[in-house]
Amino acid sequence: MDSNTYEVAIIGGGVCGTALLYTLINYTNIKRIALIEKEADVALVNSFTNSNSQTLHFGDIETNYTLAKAEKVNAGASLVKNYLLTKDKQRKIYTKYHKMVLGVGAEQVSKLQDRYQQFKQLFPDLKLLDKTEIAAQEPKVLVGRDPSEAVIALFTNQGYAVDYNRLAQSFVANAQASSDKNVDLLFNTKVKQIIKQDDQYQIKTQAKTIRAKVILVAAGAHSLLFAKSLGYGLDYALLSVAGSFYFAPGLLNGKVYTVQRPKLPFAAVHGDPEVHDRAIARFGPTAKVLPMLERHKYGSIIEYFQTAGLSLKAILSFAKILSDPIMFKYIALNFVYDLPFIGKRLFIKEVKQIVPSIKLKDLTYAKGYGGVRPQIVNLNTQALEMGEAKIIGEGIIFNITPSPGASTCLQNALEDTEKLIDFLGDGYQFNRQQFLDDLSAKTAATQ
Repeated sequence: MDSNTYEVAIIGGGVCGTALLYTLINYTNIKRIALIEKEADVALVNSFTNSNSQTLHFGDIETNYTLAKAEKVNAGASLVKNYLLTKDKQRKIYTKYHKMVLGVGAEQVSKLQDRYQQFKQLFPDLKLLDKTEIAAQEPKVLVGRDPSEAVIALFTNQGYAVDYNRLAQSFVANAQASSDKNVDLLFNTKVKQIIKQDDQYQIKTQAKTIRAKVILVAAGAHSLLFAKSLGYGLDYALLSVAGSFYFAPGLLNGKVYTVQRPKLPFAAVHGDPEVHDRAIARFGPTAKVLPMLERHKYGSIIEYFQTAGLSLKAILSFAKILSDPIMFKYIALNFVYDLPFIGKRLFIKEVKQIVPSIKLKDLTYAKGYGGVRPQIVNLNTQALEMGEAKIIGEGIIFNITPSPGASTCLQNALEDTEKLIDFLGDGYQFNRQQFLDDLSAKTAATQ
């Protein structure tokens, strides 16, 4: 092979792309791998510290998760947790907090009581707290609240705030440190086109053409754009949802969630201490629809419409989704939350669900924070398809990973590694059992 030819090319150096790099280098016999990233370093877009809520999702207090989804997410998030416990002794990547979801009023209280009965076997650390117990953990949650109001919480001390930028850096460092393979990290390298030619792919960048036998595209919203350029995913479009946050100091000791609103696919507002500064709480996210593939990058507007398409099917699908009264009201209100002056005066009502006594002066818009989460729109059903999306082609995989993609990055890496090994064929091996053993709870406990 020449210097520009690889067995595997990974396009996208976020936490998912770097998790795959870590897995391929440490647990397969693949010799030549390229990680191609358009930014100057890993994890500077949606995996960057300012671009997400820094949460490792397990599914225990996320009330929009069914038990089946929680089982899947918990398995994936546990791999990340065990990696952190094994590799991050000084806690530079994560901080451990308690977390809870509040149930306020008879309907929500009943919902959480039922949820506790369903989920306690999967999550043995989960507890049901009354007002006195809530006050002991999060006193500000009850100050100023109507004493007659019914309040309970699902609680666990297994809460992790993760700096996914540093996690991605750790994946790369631990991959390089343990490898004598040929691995090229190609930063400041934007992929312009992918072409299938005979038994390999040509990846055209601004500087050169890179060749690879197989490819994994982990480029967030851009993944669907690349897929469509090769004839895949033609029945899909994207609803790009941008999240923003507000800061407030000294209010919470841990993560506090609210119950998911019915019929809304987006996460309910929650409060999270900053991963590296527990004195600051981040409230959000808001969720506004933007025609962009990347937050704060207005050049991605054109790419968004190339991805979404202007076909009649696309227009009718978006019209159907956005015309739903509940969805329309929610999206319109979330636009207002980001406006100067009036925005925080409306958003504080959301925060008061968590901290009733918060004052307007305590709330500050987190300028420059928040990323884009691509929600898949099925143009045939004219409906949103929630959760992670994966399109598998001939020797190529496209990952489009909205939340909780970062939480399950190592599980995705495991599944994608198996598929890539299958693509490569005879002579290639993946030591799956060693991967699972190294990231097991037993191994983490002994480190």
